[in-house]
Amino acid sequence: MTSKLANGGKGEVLLEMRGLRIEGQADEIWHEIVCGIDLTLRRGEVLGLIGESGAGKSTIGIAAMGFTRPGCRISGGTITFDGIELTSAPEETKRRLRGSRIAYVAQSAAASFNPAHKLIQQFSEAPVQHGVLNSSQAAKDAIDIYHRLQMPEPDSIGFRYPHQVSGGQLQRAMVAMAMACKPDLIVFDEPTTALDVTTQIEVLAAIKDIVHQFNTAAIYISHDLAVVAQLADRIMVLRYGNLIEEGETRAMLDRPEETYTRQLLAVRSYRRDESPPTKEDPPLLEVRGISAGYGPHIKVLDDVSVKIGRKRTVAVVGESGSGKSTLARVVTGLLPPYQGEVFFKGQALPPSYKNRTQDQLRQVQMIYQMPDVALNPKQKVRDVIGRPLAFYLNMNEAARNRRVSDLLEMIELPADFADRLPGELSGGQKQRICIARALAAEPELIICDEVTSALDQLVAEEILKLLQRLQDDLEVSYLFITHDLATVRAISDEIVVMLQGRVVQQGGKTKVLTPPHHEYTELLLSSVPEMDPDWLDDLLEKRAS
Repeated sequence: MTSKLANGGKGEVLLEMRGLRIEGQADEIWHEIVCGIDLTLRRGEVLGLIGESGAGKSTIGIAAMGFTRPGCRISGGTITFDGIELTSAPEETKRRLRGSRIAYVAQSAAASFNPAHKLIQQFSEAPVQHGVLNSSQAAKDAIDIYHRLQMPEPDSIGFRYPHQVSGGQLQRAMVAMAMACKPDLIVFDEPTTALDVTTQIEVLAAIKDIVHQFNTAAIYISHDLAVVAQLADRIMVLRYGNLIEEGETRAMLDRPEETYTRQLLAVRSYRRDESPPTKEDPPLLEVRGISAGYGPHIKVLDDVSVKIGRKRTVAVVGESGSGKSTLARVVTGLLPPYQGEVFFKGQALPPSYKNRTQDQLRQVQMIYQMPDVALNPKQKVRDVIGRPLAFYLNMNEAARNRRVSDLLEMIELPADFADRLPGELSGGQKQRICIARALAAEPELIICDEVTSALDQLVAEEILKLLQRLQDDLEVSYLFITHDLATVRAISDEIVVMLQGRVVQQGGKTKVLTPPHHEYTELLLSSVPEMDPDWLDDLLEKRAS
């Protein structure tokens, strides 16, 4: 699965951008968000775009299709795809290219699928509409690619609806859909951000294999430099719409020239010590013998018990479909369990949120994994954060506006963001708004469902520090659901490892992360990408032997 460039051959130039400038509109004023970028991509080459939220990575990626998001415009430069100048090409020409010769894999699969259609129908739509395949041929192709992506039950999973598969499975289904027309170029926009580390390896290996087999060029956008290192032949580092550094992957990892690049390579240094539990205090939250699922035949949780003390952080880790988010839904009352109880400050909570008091609802807040589907696209940030202030704390408008400004400052966003819509924010900025919304209710327990997965590493580290400061100041507790072992090491006091709906290991952070591990814990730890371009190939070879 070596790349074309590693084999010594560079294909012809497929995509070229020269002096690309893109502007975005805020408060009826146009601001430059991509500042004169030059980019060259050859057939069979993978180019990694790295940088923090707001760097312009996704904006450049979708510009490769001759497209900009609403509120943005191309203000200068050229974009040439296989001899076609896209900035001046007729819309019909660009429409024929999109989906057939240029495909896009979005960061949020949940927001990109039509919930009313089965996965295989949505896979077949592009090749059928572009006249590449008929329906039966497309269905056969779908199953073949599901096998390549190592999806569970590949012969039948395509006949499920999006809500009937896990987030990781849905992300792989989106990668499959992008391959439906065997495109010349695929733009991967954070395609593994929502995946656990074990699933991420499978998807990265499948992407690498597909790019190699079909001589497909790719732009791989990510905030995780270790992930990009496994795929990219070259890396471009971006910040505030400007190119900071560009180079061959191995050379950049070994000898970064710019200070900002060195900072990206050095992230995840934050790690707090495990705080000792206070045994005399009763737990803030206690989950006892919970079994839960969806309908009578789909059991997700099996006899799960977890405790969270005051001012403690318990991290729940496990692969996609292990039951992590289902546990969160049970705690919040969104999913009444089949059996077992949830206790908060020693009192049993009603199984359904509908029967809980307003104060019980206030004290347990949740930050969701996917901000794109958690925020109302038609509500301004001021209204998103202000709603819990009015609902739980009965604040008047003046008090709400002051508190919204305070909360925006806490999450390190300017006060004028209060008047923006979610569509005017980057993925990381959206997630920070979700954090502010949860904090607005002044809860005692916050359930964090992959809250840093959409953030670049520098910002994620700052968010973890912020959450720790809040815990120190407010004595708030966290149930931290994540697939990121670096996050677990950074913030947790205790770790709960879940597999197929059961707890297979739990205890203090030091104990769980110190060998000997449970075999599944060992698998998770060994699946965390390293800053080495050979890491993925070496790992796959080791596991195959």
